[in-house]
Amino acid sequence: MMTDAMTSRLRPVQPGKTTLVAVLDIGSTKICCIIARLSPRAEGKSLRGRTHQAEVIGFGYGPSHGVKSGVVTDIEKAEHAIRTVVGMAERAAGLTLESVLVNVTAGRLSSETFSAAVSLDGQEVERSDITRVLKAVNSRSVRPERSIIHALPIGYALDGQKGIRDPNGMVGEKLGVDVAVVSAETLAMRNLELVLHRCHLQIEALVATPYASGLATLVDDEAQLGVACIDFGGATTTVSVFNDGHMVYADAIAIGGHHLTLDIARQLSVSVADAERLKTLHGSVLPGQADEREMISIQPVGASHDEAPGQIPRAVLTRIMRPRIEEILTAIRDRMQATGMMDVCGRRFVLTGGASEMTGLPEVARRTLARNVRNGRPMGIAGLPEIAKGAAFATVTGMLVYPQVCGQEYVEPRGRGKLIGSDGYFARVGNWLRSSF
Repeated sequence: MMTDAMTSRLRPVQPGKTTLVAVLDIGSTKICCIIARLSPRAEGKSLRGRTHQAEVIGFGYGPSHGVKSGVVTDIEKAEHAIRTVVGMAERAAGLTLESVLVNVTAGRLSSETFSAAVSLDGQEVERSDITRVLKAVNSRSVRPERSIIHALPIGYALDGQKGIRDPNGMVGEKLGVDVAVVSAETLAMRNLELVLHRCHLQIEALVATPYASGLATLVDDEAQLGVACIDFGGATTTVSVFNDGHMVYADAIAIGGHHLTLDIARQLSVSVADAERLKTLHGSVLPGQADEREMISIQPVGASHDEAPGQIPRAVLTRIMRPRIEEILTAIRDRMQATGMMDVCGRRFVLTGGASEMTGLPEVARRTLARNVRNGRPMGIAGLPEIAKGAAFATVTGMLVYPQVCGQEYVEPRGRGKLIGSDGYFARVGNWLRSSF
């Protein structure tokens, strides 16, 4: 039910006001924290949805421990890794954080579109009617074991006439709405909340990873005409589809760049660290003319230092990596075709995330998906360190854009006492107050 949602309780940034925002990207291979100052910006021709300019004042980055595919697997290690990274960002910014925006990849992330309609009896549409029709979606929402992360109204209809952006003030007999609902399993998010509470941090809002990556890397025209954004992460690959300026679909599969590293380690019998180095320095998913002649040195696991390293042609590495990449792309294509999203996303895919910088990936994606493909990097963020300007940091920079657009989302009105589910933080405080006084 939407009342038990974990939809944003974040207030949108006020136009013309400067504010501070802290975001935390908890990934399977890295954890990153950014503290930024959002300053009002003049409306430009590009990135029209952004009302503020983000300037980074604190940055922390480190390896991830105790997290796999976005799920907390070891709470002690995860707490230590998060504390280390958040501490780096706090020292750089000269302040102490109390709450953060956090990304969600875990819990079998998925999206569905729900529709509902209410009668107007020929009256003018008021704000209460819009709230009423959005509440009507509540009864058609997802299963109780899942929590809603985003509820995005993607289009209103008045007397069957679709494509209305804001029906407020218009006249009709029947008001309808389509809402894209992104949800994940509640238990996975409860563990994420628990580990952050141990770090003395509150969750200000949860942001789905594919949504954040799309906000960071897509330009206005792409989001308007239809585009899919694929984020190749360490242990998960996520995809979001934007159309008519809204996100309409999100999905995640539990295969990522780290699986390629493990494939190389197993096939060549080398350590995981050596496999990562081979993937980064020599890895390609597109065969080259000189690959059979170009030799790469490898050090087998357990070999002593005085042993001569082995030699393999670069083509062997390509033959190990390519099937895994094709598996990921084919799985995404099949899922999107099954939901009809290959038509909605138009002719364009944007690749981002750390593993997207692999040599030859755009060409393989073009052949597998039969669409135009480009690489996406974070845009419109000032003060980022050089290390954070790459595609691997698309999610964390997208979360800096999120406070500027979260006003579009539907959130249950606050007067009811439930803000983040029946056992959420605010609800627990309310119960304590009622029982104590």
